[in-house]
Formats: sequence, structure tokens, C-alpha cells
Amino acid sequence: MSAPRPLVIGATGMVGGAILRRLAADGARPIGVSRAPQAAGDGVDWLAADLAALGQTSLPALDTVFATAPVGLVADAVAPLAAAGMKRLVVFTSTSIATKWDSPDPEERAAIRRWGADEARLIAACTAHGVAWTVLRPTLVYLEDRDGNVSRIAALIRRFRFFPLMGGGEGLRQPVHADDLAAAAVAAATRPHCAGKVYNLPGGETLNYREMVGRIFDGLGLPRAIVPVPGWAWRLVLPVAVRVLPGLSATMATRMTKDMTFDLAPAAAEIGWQPRSFHPRFR
Repeated sequence: MSAPRPLVIGATGMVGGAILRRLAADGARPIGVSRAPQAAGDGVDWLAADLAALGQTSLPALDTVFATAPVGLVADAVAPLAAAGMKRLVVFTSTSIATKWDSPDPEERAAIRRWGADEARLIAACTAHGVAWTVLRPTLVYLEDRDGNVSRIAALIRRFRFFPLMGGGEGLRQPVHADDLAAAAVAAATRPHCAGKVYNLPGGETLNYREMVGRIFDGLGLPRAIVPVPGWAWRLVLPVAVRVLPGLSATMATRMTKDMTFDLAPAAAEIGWQPRSFHPRFR
């Protein structure tokens, strides 16, 4: 029988791909899960599988599993993964479970509460199957030209050469890089005292929304052109703006003035969390 190996669910994504590369560099011979077949190489093997149907998939011998896929699907997969030998699970959710729990947008609020319920269901499934779990909740995740947060702002700046802010954009943020999250996941998996815990993973720098956007201008090599827009004007132009600014909403604009920050001290003490400051660089 072959020796158990680490498995990465969500291995083609930003954080999952970074975890895969770190494990391969350490000689761990990881297996990445992808719905589409992938060619093996660079110390990585691939398993073509649909997470929702993992119980019908022949799984290799496993020990540690890293998961960046939707936590509800991961919760459903705990039983077959445990049957294949999983003893340790490190899974990502988000601090949005805390910051957006009472969102005024009913659809967003319902989605966030499902997310929180799925996180709780995953923990219960791990407990039932004797799997040691760690939940990592990052703040605003970015990877230059790949994410839907910082890189979406960068795309709008590239297109329009300015960026509108509701009010002064004084809400505080802690952007966190995908590679730093991968390092935290690998570290947490090897530390027994991290089992059975939920960690917030904020970025290494706290800055207001306006300065965050300014750093994105800097990373693009463009002069900062940030335009404050009063709340009444946002509400007036929003029906038109959403046609050219995909994903824009009144709730998003309102959050530009809201602090969304977390204490990194627990993760620093127990995982060795040392995230970088926010200085993105775009191609």
C-alpha cells in the first residue's frame, strides 16, 4: 500500500495553488484535486474529481487535507475523505462570516449565514469522524491579477483611470496575500495545538479604504485619482453604474466607510503568522 499523501482541494485556485507549490517544494508529493484533468509534474500529482461526488471517487491513501473550496461541499466530503485516511483538515472560510453577518442586503445576509452554518456543519462532521480540524478565516484576499477584490479595483482603475469612493473611504482594511495564507495553512497543519481552533488571518497592515485604493494605483504605476462621492450621489447613479461596473452595489459602497479589521496576535502566537504589508504590483 502506498504511503499517505497530502491532498489539496481547490488546487487550481489562488490559495490552493500556492499550498500545492509549497508542499511540492518541501518534497511532500501532494495531490491536487481538479474537476478537469491536469498533467502531473513539478512534484505534483492530480486527481480528476468533482468534490460534490467524492464519495463515488476512488481516493488515494491520505493523511492531511487542505481545502479552499466552498466549505459546504467540503463538509459533505468529510466522510469519504476520512474513510481514505484523512486525520487532519485545514480549511478556509472568511472573516466575512463576522463582518457581513448582519448585512442590509437580504441576499448577501442569507448567503453569509449559510456560510456560517456550513462552517459549523464541517466542524461537527470532523468531530464525528475523528478528524483534527483547523478553520482559517482570512480578511480581504488578493493575488495580483487573479482575485475578485483588489484586482477588480485594479481593473476598474485601468479602464477608467480614476476610482470613486463613498465619502472619504475611511473604513479600515487588512488585505492579505494568497501566498501568505498558503504558508499559514501548511504551518497550522504541522502544529498539534492548532487543531480544533478557528483563526482570523488579517493582512500585515491596517489601512483605510482610500489608502488601499491609492496603493493599487501605485502598483499599476498610475497617478492616484480618487474621487470622493457623497452618499446621495451614489444612490442616484447606482442604477446606471452597475451596468459598467460589474459587482457594484449600494452595500459595497456603504462598506467603504466601515472598519473590517481583526487581531492577528492569536495567529501570530500559535501559527507564526507574519503576513506582508500591502504593496501590490500588477503586470
